[in-house]
Amino acid sequence: MKSEKIFSHNSVPPIFKYDAELREQHPVIAGIDEAGRGPLAGPVVAAAVILPSGYIMPGIRDSKKTTKNERKDLFWSIVHNAESVGVGIVGPEVIDEINILESTKRAMKIAVEDLTLTPDILLIDAVKLTSVEIKQQSMFKGESVSASIAAASIIAKVVRDDIMMDYHEKYPVYRFKKHKGYSTKLHMELIETHGPCPIHRMSFNKVKDVKLPFGD
Repeated sequence: MKSEKIFSHNSVPPIFKYDAELREQHPVIAGIDEAGRGPLAGPVVAAAVILPSGYIMPGIRDSKKTTKNERKDLFWSIVHNAESVGVGIVGPEVIDEINILESTKRAMKIAVEDLTLTPDILLIDAVKLTSVEIKQQSMFKGESVSASIAAASIIAKVVRDDIMMDYHEKYPVYRFKKHKGYSTKLHMELIETHGPCPIHRMSFNKVKDVKLPFGD
């Protein structure tokens, strides 16, 4: 999947238009999003993406509206064409210590710090990073409005899914490959049968209610 140069402002696809107009005052835009706030197991992963000015990447949209194969193709297109990509990962032990919202903010901050360029502005999906001294816009459902946020949502989702695939190999009885740690009926049944494992978020009520020790 290759980038395409935009030659006419009128030709900008809707999801790229917000970013294109914002670049007139803020040339370097970083979109930020996360994956993994809701699951009962595994890390929360955030990504920050700086897309090149004047380029579009066909197919970029909210990661939740893409198939697994589409996300993989878009992931590599973003990695190869973006000006910079940063990733932040915060594990379940920290989530249990400081809560999921603060862990999400920490992962986003790490992702911003992982960038090789300093953004003029951050476009963030539904979160404000008070600990980051860069101009910000927090946007509700930003992954449907901004191509930069949509790109970040794809990076975060693919990275987290790959992590959960690794955990599937380590803890196969929980079948993380299938549900990625979310509270599906299958996952809940497996927790009730085997108890939580070391990557489960013990501060989450659905996990706290299960008291069986790991391995029993």
